[in-house]
Amino acid sequence: MSTRPERPAELPRSASVIVIGGGVIGCSVAYHLARDGVSDVTLLERRQLTSGTTWHAAGLVGQLRTSINMTELARYTSELYLRLEEETGQATGYRRCGSLSLATNEERFEELKRSASMAKVFGLDVEVVTPAAIKARAPLLHTGDLLGGIHIPSDGYANAVDITNALAKGARAAGARIFQNVPVTAIRTGPGGVTGVATDQGDIAAEFVVLCAGMWTRELAATVGVNVPLHACEHYYALFESVAGLDAGFPVVRDYDACAYYKYDAGKLLLGAFEPHARPWATEGIPEDFCFDEIAGSMEHFEPIFEQAMVRMPALESAGLETFFCGPESFTPDVRYHIGQAPELDNCFVAAGLNSIGLQSAGGIGRVISEWIRVGHPPKDLWEVDVRRNQPFQRNRKYLRERVSESLGLLYATHYPYRQYDTARGVRKSPLHDRLKAIGACHGELAGWERPNWYAPDPALARYEYSYGRQNWFEHSAAEHRAVREKAGLFDQSSFAKFRLEGDDTARVLNFVCANNIDVRPGRIVYTQWLNKRGGIEADLTVTRLAEDCFLIVTAAATEVRDFDWLKRHIPAEARCVLTNVTSALGVISIMGPNARALLQSLTPDDLSHEAFPFAHSREIELGYARVRASRITYVGELGWELYIPTEFVAGVYDTIVAAGAPFGLTHAGYHALDSLRIEKAYRHWGHDITDEDTPLEASLSFAVKFDKPGGFIGREALLKEKAEGPARKLLQFRLLDPRPLLYHNEPIWRDDALVGHVTSGAYGHTLGGAIGLGYVDTARAQDPVEGTFHIEVAGERIPAEASSVPMYDPGNSRIRC
Repeated sequence: MSTRPERPAELPRSASVIVIGGGVIGCSVAYHLARDGVSDVTLLERRQLTSGTTWHAAGLVGQLRTSINMTELARYTSELYLRLEEETGQATGYRRCGSLSLATNEERFEELKRSASMAKVFGLDVEVVTPAAIKARAPLLHTGDLLGGIHIPSDGYANAVDITNALAKGARAAGARIFQNVPVTAIRTGPGGVTGVATDQGDIAAEFVVLCAGMWTRELAATVGVNVPLHACEHYYALFESVAGLDAGFPVVRDYDACAYYKYDAGKLLLGAFEPHARPWATEGIPEDFCFDEIAGSMEHFEPIFEQAMVRMPALESAGLETFFCGPESFTPDVRYHIGQAPELDNCFVAAGLNSIGLQSAGGIGRVISEWIRVGHPPKDLWEVDVRRNQPFQRNRKYLRERVSESLGLLYATHYPYRQYDTARGVRKSPLHDRLKAIGACHGELAGWERPNWYAPDPALARYEYSYGRQNWFEHSAAEHRAVREKAGLFDQSSFAKFRLEGDDTARVLNFVCANNIDVRPGRIVYTQWLNKRGGIEADLTVTRLAEDCFLIVTAAATEVRDFDWLKRHIPAEARCVLTNVTSALGVISIMGPNARALLQSLTPDDLSHEAFPFAHSREIELGYARVRASRITYVGELGWELYIPTEFVAGVYDTIVAAGAPFGLTHAGYHALDSLRIEKAYRHWGHDITDEDTPLEASLSFAVKFDKPGGFIGREALLKEKAEGPARKLLQFRLLDPRPLLYHNEPIWRDDALVGHVTSGAYGHTLGGAIGLGYVDTARAQDPVEGTFHIEVAGERIPAEASSVPMYDPGNSRIRC
């Protein structure tokens, strides 16, 4: 392929949107923006279209992902490619040959069957198949070791270069301008955010800039303070010729347990891999002249894939190896791509870090970015791929090199519930980390934080043994759960994100952002949501008024960047208030359970009686040698306090509590117990049960909405309209009547043989004696949302379930307000 520069006669001096990067993602973004009516779209490519990583993509177009919204976007991509050739006249090489995913063990088969059940929620045809059916569809495969698999008739493959050229052609036809051999040398910024870009031919002013620069995106984004953590890895495939029995009807085959995939490729067979331990590439930076380049790779590294492939497809033993290929692909710390508005810079959007699934994601990403730019918000809940989930430390090169060596292989690893990363651990630790580890804490990781998920009776046994059934920590976590219900539990919740908002205008500004009324007396805690203009829930948190002009906002560790950004964007420029992230300044120890008051009262001279210290109140108390902020609030459904402690005092306060805890039955409890306790009480979890697509009325959180407060709030008009019409769905709590199956999320909900919704989150209810799930159901088909006979489908089997619109555990809140 020629890389000779073809310089445009003249670049424009301005554009409405500049797209940086001419791979399949950038061309899809330009295509959708132009087709959606955005005038003056300009795409700039540093070399030639597809010359980075798109040109060597294997071309798989799969649709089934690990979540419903991601599957819907992949399905849209497939449908777009189906019509793209006819629309543009450009060949795409797209063919729907179907796909087979293989299971060689019970755990993998369970995962595949659960995925097939999930697919029913949105009507994707996925069939669970036997080894005999697999053999019939793909006679070249050895199936003697298979338990079964799934077949998706509408999956297929395409030529990545042809697809990109078709998108580019469609974009041009709709008015977009595409320039090759024009590297962007800088992103221009001003007080209002992005103002344009600089090139070697001059500056171009723009209202929006979209970073679609693939593996170059991290460095380019960092020049303007935008955090896009990704790193290139070696990615391998081999091409075999003269494979006996191979024909064009061969389906795409994913042999997950062998880390391999197979695809028909113009009379040849392509064997690709996602090996468990990847090799990071270009750790010192990507060569400036990189263009349509291969990288050296290692045959020794790929050899285990070859060996297993010969077993799965014996015909390869006599076939000829035509090509052994290694090229770079960008991978992210959590194997989820990055899209959306950058929190650090207004009007700067990101679409990068595709983890080798760029072709099968491009259509959906282009549509999402186009709508986000045009209407100011994404078309659906995209939190799992939102660039705002990233923490600032994640652009650290050492961290990225270590993590992506693992994340590439996780694409084909079994997606066990509660699976933890092995690499790049110990990034963020609470002051109690070492103490808790010494007594048996098994830590998980979230947003870099090491958090105790459960406690082993012997510290040497504090490690996960994964499965889709009851994992090795199940009974230990059950004991923690019961201790909190019956006596007292200690949680280390130092990972909470914590912000201070202070200044003369703070109450007015914050009250407009919050749906609840936070203009309360100092010392009061308010549970509230932050809503968007559509009434969707952008955040779920508590606000504590510390003083007339000062508030403490506490939210989840995972949403620290997102929530800080949301509030910052809604503080008017002229407002007299200052927002500060104080997460690292305060540790949090929570004491929860019927004995919580007695334990804490034995350690403080301050009066903790219900009369002196009611629920939803907060104040400073003496504890140990420290003064701590005690907040009477709960996420477990029991009497308790969260103790906010200056970081340097946390260890001392902890030692004081633990030393006094035995007579009160104090037990250390982890986040798995926290989850099982909260789901019994039907407490919602943002990101699963409530998202920016869900409203407080649908989620039965209207008690936290104050429609008549002075000044109103964001989303009020949308909620008033919904209130008048009635919500179209309601969030219910479910309990499986069979105590054996487990719920996680995305399981279909059936009412009287009609599919009415899906489980948004699930955990085992050790007090209620069965798996508990939350999920939305359609209210149009029944006057009472809980009327009818309910079943929840688990791995293809419908399990009877009871439904409730009120919490099954302590619906009257008597245990909390005592």
